[in-house]
Amino acid sequence: MVDILFGQSYYLRFDSKLWAAMQPYPPLGALYAASTMRASGHTVALFDAMLAHSEDDWAAALAVHQPRFAVLYEDNFNYLSKMCLLRMRAAAHTMCRMARERGCVVIAGGADATDHADLYLQQGADYVLIGEGEQTLTELLAVLNGAGPRGSAVAHLNSILGLAWPGGCTPRRPDITRLDALPFPAWDLVDVPRYRAIWRARHCYYSMNMVTTRGCPYHCNWCAKPIWGQRYNSRTPENVVAELQWLKQTYQPDHIWFADDILGLKPHWLERFAQLVTEHDCAIPFKCLLRADLVKPSLVAALQQAKCRTVWLGAESGSQRVLDAMEKGTTIAEIYSATRLLQGAGIEVGFFLQFGYPGETRAEVEQTLQMVREALPDDVGISVSYPLPGTKFYERVRLELGDKQNWLDSNDLAMLYHGPFPQEFYRVLHTVVHREFRMRRAWRVVGAALRRPTTLRPAHLKRAASIPYHWAGWQLNRRRLNRFTTTAQ
Repeated sequence: MVDILFGQSYYLRFDSKLWAAMQPYPPLGALYAASTMRASGHTVALFDAMLAHSEDDWAAALAVHQPRFAVLYEDNFNYLSKMCLLRMRAAAHTMCRMARERGCVVIAGGADATDHADLYLQQGADYVLIGEGEQTLTELLAVLNGAGPRGSAVAHLNSILGLAWPGGCTPRRPDITRLDALPFPAWDLVDVPRYRAIWRARHCYYSMNMVTTRGCPYHCNWCAKPIWGQRYNSRTPENVVAELQWLKQTYQPDHIWFADDILGLKPHWLERFAQLVTEHDCAIPFKCLLRADLVKPSLVAALQQAKCRTVWLGAESGSQRVLDAMEKGTTIAEIYSATRLLQGAGIEVGFFLQFGYPGETRAEVEQTLQMVREALPDDVGISVSYPLPGTKFYERVRLELGDKQNWLDSNDLAMLYHGPFPQEFYRVLHTVVHREFRMRRAWRVVGAALRRPTTLRPAHLKRAASIPYHWAGWQLNRRRLNRFTTTAQ
């Protein structure tokens, strides 16, 4: 028996696209909450839905651990949790009901619970953590365990910021600003050998996830920020390197995913980080997300020293008008410059692309495709504009939304409002972009190998054989796109 069983509702098996990619990461948010509760004297356990088969596994975990408190603590550092996929929301509601039926006190937290607290309370949650949850959960459990201030139960609850319950709620709690004071995530609760085996079998290396910050101060008007809003707090490089050194000694990862919205935003943070990982001999190849306008030569040098392998840029569009409409705050020239600087230092570059923003024309779609051809990123990720509650974009298209206001899974690509083109256009466009990108990428890799024959390997033959296949798919689907455009006109 334990005091608290932590869980979350992102089941990799319920998301066909990411199940095929098979790059699983444990729920970092729940691991932070678990370590915080353990530091407060509670016994804790973790149900990791990421590798589970279904909600039946949650029922089995409840039976084994017999917790007093069942806490569904969604991973606020995972963008898929922020998107509130319908299949995962349904799982969360089922898990709430299951825990309630077993007599647990049920507590829910995360982006979707923050946006839709009433819905979670209706589905069996006794309490909902609004926004950042560690301190609110600490105070709530103190009250429920009888350690809170004297007075009525409602008075106790009213003293806890960032909490909702049937019939009441309190104002949001200020964010945790001293992130170094938090204990490291409770990695001992994770089945690390299973994760390692999956990663090495599928990708020949093992990747773990970390965060150095919470929040993002920028104003992209489609980006939902239900947990931290426009606020941004950062750990010190010393604290991050201490955790990195511990992870390297304890679990020997081959790679790190820094899941921050933006890594190293504070001036000279990355330079200090690079210095420390070098001094402590704990540099591990990593990937991260950056803004194009932040990529300067000094920052790239620090990334290179710290062994950065991949930087993902929120490129979004090849149209400056669309970027300005998004209030992105970056320019096309900065995207090209950042790509050149990073690739020149041997760092791979990925582009996140977003289609379907209101008013986007077919010519602007073509500008984005041209940007990909000219900038030559090493990878691309494609989405359509996704209206999330609390954003200016959501308010702009709210009256156009139908009954379906969230994707079922990450492969859905449904237009949830009246976009510039029919929904099927964007699904065909997704194929067009990937086919052309893979064809050109294969040609670049094979061409480079042909210029240096001693580097030729069997994998290059496979790449060469894929070029006609991707070319044919690219041409076929471009013709389909043109028919959509003609119909729209």
